[in-house]
Amino acid sequence: MFLPSDDTLFAALLARDPAYEGFAFVGVRTTGIFCRLTCPARKPKRANVTFFGSRDAAEKAGFRPCLRCRPLDAKRPVSDAVEILRSKVEAEPERRWSAADLKAFGYDASTVRRAFQREYGMTFARYARSTRLGHAVGTLRQGGTVMEAQLDAGYESGSGFREAITGLIGNPPARMALWSILTARWIDTPIGAMLAIADDAGLHLLEFADRTALPGEIDRLRKTVGPVCFGRNTMLDRVTEQVERYFAGASLAFDMPVVQRGSSFTSHVWEALRAIPAGETRSYGYLAQAIGRPDAVRAVARANGANQVAIIVPCHRVIGADGSMTGYGGKIWRKQWLLEHERRATATAIKP
Repeated sequence: MFLPSDDTLFAALLARDPAYEGFAFVGVRTTGIFCRLTCPARKPKRANVTFFGSRDAAEKAGFRPCLRCRPLDAKRPVSDAVEILRSKVEAEPERRWSAADLKAFGYDASTVRRAFQREYGMTFARYARSTRLGHAVGTLRQGGTVMEAQLDAGYESGSGFREAITGLIGNPPARMALWSILTARWIDTPIGAMLAIADDAGLHLLEFADRTALPGEIDRLRKTVGPVCFGRNTMLDRVTEQVERYFAGASLAFDMPVVQRGSSFTSHVWEALRAIPAGETRSYGYLAQAIGRPDAVRAVARANGANQVAIIVPCHRVIGADGSMTGYGGKIWRKQWLLEHERRATATAIKP
């Protein structure tokens, strides 16, 4: 990614635009510190900043990394409240968290609600409740009784527990054994949280949290495959590890099974997408030729848009015939980011 003009980057700094995350940094001459463009610190004056295309360049120029936005970290930092409370929920998934608990930890409930809403598209209360109910579903899957699961989830009322489980996964506890249960997990990345949904057969969904189509995709999975709950799953462990390696630039390859339901034509398009090498792009017309349907360019574009396993089925590697960045459900700026990340990673890998 060639750096745009300083005026463009300064506008991005003021807007805390994540499009340049990892590819552009700002040095503040009055403090000697360099930051991410998304740093929440007070913005410097235009005359006092200089921009860099890498962390190394900023450090070589004598700037020190900001302690607030931590530009040397591979992962995009989230608020301390999100990190600490998320770890507490994971350590005690069965606990019912209250506003009093948050106050005891020194957090304002409304601030926590906004922080979780911004990061995951849901409030802390819903995040904790989903995790708690996922823990209860795990009890049921392992052969526990409904009463055991109810007590694990902290519900005194049996009817309240059934309603909560039904709201989360679409079926009351007594019918749980009739369904294949999908497990969900949030994965943090430098360009936003991603939701992964999998079962023992493979990965069904991997999407950015702010994708407009995400609620509909989850609803379709619930109707066609089975209920969805947050919890632990060995396939999700595998997905998380490989996604983290991808964003770290350590490996752009994925080898976990992907489970997507589509027509024969759509499935052929998805297979063609996985054949595009990292660091390269293809046009819709090229894909249509590759699957033997040169007259079906628009249908290829629709199949590309129907993909719900981002990055692993790399629909971001498809661009317009004129080289333009065409539509991408995860937002165009992320498409640009992913292509630049892959270009840099592959260029580094082939250096002698």
